[in-house]
Amino acid sequence: MKWSEISIHTTNEAIEPISHILHEAGASGVVIEDPFELTKKREDQFGEIYQLNPDDYPEEGVIVKAYLPVNSFLGETVEAIKESINNLIIYDIDLGKNDVTISEVHEEEWATAWKKYYNPVKISEKFTIVPTWEIYEPVSSDELIIELDPGMAFGTGTHPTTVMCIQALERTVLPGDRVIDVGTGSGVLTIAAAMLGAEDVRAYDLDEVAVTSAKLNIKLNKVSKIVSISQNNLLDGVEEDSADVVVANILAEVILRFTDDVAGVVKPGGVFIASGIIQQKKDQVKDAIVAAGFEISETMLMEDWVAIIAKRI
Repeated sequence: MKWSEISIHTTNEAIEPISHILHEAGASGVVIEDPFELTKKREDQFGEIYQLNPDDYPEEGVIVKAYLPVNSFLGETVEAIKESINNLIIYDIDLGKNDVTISEVHEEEWATAWKKYYNPVKISEKFTIVPTWEIYEPVSSDELIIELDPGMAFGTGTHPTTVMCIQALERTVLPGDRVIDVGTGSGVLTIAAAMLGAEDVRAYDLDEVAVTSAKLNIKLNKVSKIVSISQNNLLDGVEEDSADVVVANILAEVILRFTDDVAGVVKPGGVFIASGIIQQKKDQVKDAIVAAGFEISETMLMEDWVAIIAKRI
């Protein structure tokens, strides 16, 4: 089968909404070319699948690539993608150059090429993310290994917003806790919460394909008995105030819309972990979380991203 590669030169802030647009358009894979990867410190014990080539990365901004099957509707699909991306300006999202290009690739080329962006990596004191095709030996006896198959575009668990969420869960989740993961994607945060000793973890995602992908990763990591995953729009219909922790790694604009709903499901003294927040919108999100009845406990920062840990008063 032939595939068309659509490449968008944009900003870090726009990665997640553009990735969502591409998936909704039928993308069968997404990779992110971020020049930060060329300078990021990597421990030797984790190794590399491929040596990163500086020529693959932009000098500024990031490149988001997706793969669409070549068919008679491709032209219409690409135009719809461009229009949806341009509409992100309405939400005050910086699109940067917003340069869109198209090229053709064969399936076998795509199937091997994208793996060079995904390596075993230790992301916190306890957790290491390992792709399913890699053989990895734990460095220490208390190391927790999350195996992930990123499937069709739901992330590898190593994006700064995800890393901060897992680090926050690591120092928040206690044995026996009830945890809710809103917008679970690959299911990586759900898996982390279960491995940290949570007694009950519920995960929600509006995207049916994301739910399927997360379920596969849940089985892969043998936490199915603890976790339930279902298709749902944020916290619609979830009313009980018995969760010890709610974690949401989604866009700042979405967090602003459902902080009151989070307050309704977290019990007093419970914790809300919010990530996916670009620095420019940090204060706006903080104000909304406080207005919903939380007290900010900690603000985490990684690259251009912010995560907020808040306790319900």
